[in-house]
Amino acid sequence: MVITNKPALSGFRKNQLTTKTTKMKYMAITLLMLWQIPVFAQDTITDEEILTLYHGLRVADVSDGLDMVGLRDMGLMDTRMEALWKDTEQMSHIFCGIAVTARYVPTNRVIKNPMDKEEFQKWEGQWYSQYSNEPFVDHIKPGSAIVLDVQGDGDTGSVGSFNSLDWYSRGARGIVSNGGIRDTDEIIKQKIPTYLDHANRGRGIRPGRNEIESVNKPVTVGGVLVRSGDVVVADGDGVVVVPREHAKQVAEYAREILNKDKSGRRSLYQKLDIPLDNTVEE
Repeated sequence: MVITNKPALSGFRKNQLTTKTTKMKYMAITLLMLWQIPVFAQDTITDEEILTLYHGLRVADVSDGLDMVGLRDMGLMDTRMEALWKDTEQMSHIFCGIAVTARYVPTNRVIKNPMDKEEFQKWEGQWYSQYSNEPFVDHIKPGSAIVLDVQGDGDTGSVGSFNSLDWYSRGARGIVSNGGIRDTDEIIKQKIPTYLDHANRGRGIRPGRNEIESVNKPVTVGGVLVRSGDVVVADGDGVVVVPREHAKQVAEYAREILNKDKSGRRSLYQKLDIPLDNTVEE
């Protein structure tokens, strides 16, 4: 017969093991916290500091900076995400901002059809206020970048000439959306920096088509994860997103790259007697 009973541990021995286990737990937690410091230390940087760091940086510079911190191909949105309009004289289509995110999804509610004019207008107003409103406007402040995920909600114009101008008046620097933009002629005329997948631009109103699903939650736009507070940079090359925890280091690398590029191009401008412009001036 095999005897499996083991001698009971003494009270002193139990206390020793408990104390040792507790110490090991605290040590593991401490090591985990120390390991996370390099990643999360930049969370304390303010929006204003970030906007200053990224002022004038190009998508190409930021992309190279992401490479240098090990984030290759993780921030560049799909090449289908392009500027609605471009101004190569003043470069006013270029912007950088702090992400404010929202997601609209297709509705599955049964819609009465047809309706008379008065009934339709009442229904339309109720839909805007109850199902497809814009709660994210309360989060817009100077320096914001509006990032909308409207993937899959069909031919719906979630952004138009009026609400885009309203967001702009509240301090938004630009709009990035994977679709759902209408009134494009007026938006161009209003010179609001806007980036979208042109194949998914929308034309119908939101009522009866989509609903607001979330605000300032992670979204995926152009194949890239965007979180509230992340850095968005957009220019003629497209859109790039920098995770906030890497914002400072990426910006510092990107600035070095830009300054080197400007210096080299400035020398060539002078050699070729080309008048200096804001792309090469210090």
